[in-house]
Amino acid sequence: MAEKTEDETVTGTAAATAVEPDAQTAERPEEDYVAGPEDTAAEEHAEPAGAPSGTGQGAAAVVSAALGLVSLTGGWPGTVAAARETLVGQLRTAADASVATQIKEVYGDAWNTTALWGGLFALVALITGVVVLVRPAFGAPGRTAQAPWTRSVAWAGVTLGVIGLLLAVLTYTGVLLGLPAAA
Repeated sequence: MAEKTEDETVTGTAAATAVEPDAQTAERPEEDYVAGPEDTAAEEHAEPAGAPSGTGQGAAAVVSAALGLVSLTGGWPGTVAAARETLVGQLRTAADASVATQIKEVYGDAWNTTALWGGLFALVALITGVVVLVRPAFGAPGRTAQAPWTRSVAWAGVTLGVIGLLLAVLTYTGVLLGLPAAA
């Protein structure tokens, strides 16, 4: 149970405050309070009223990492575009076409389309991550700090974007998992 005590305020009127019996410290009037190191550290890191909270940068960092992951695993647009290219290749290829022509038209174009979409997702992930990382340099003077997790996730997006872009280029050019040669 809390005991009620009366403190006299600056105006001379009594104000009731609750004091816990087990509490080690009692509330002090404002005029007697001296700021400690914990309070000054909190004030230094407090954002001024109206300052941006960094939520947009955090969201962009997460989007960057997600797009980088999609560039590696494949996304719905790439799958649909590859299926469309396969269908178009089947329609364009005559029944009496050579095996090499059939492989290129039916599978090769679809493979390249998948690589292009993966590269597109990787490029967007890379650009978004870089924008998040360099954004504090173009922000308000005196506010260059960015949440550590935002920087980490943005770096993850950049890294996944670079890996995805590299794999897309290697796949498109046939260096990595090229089409089989027709015998």
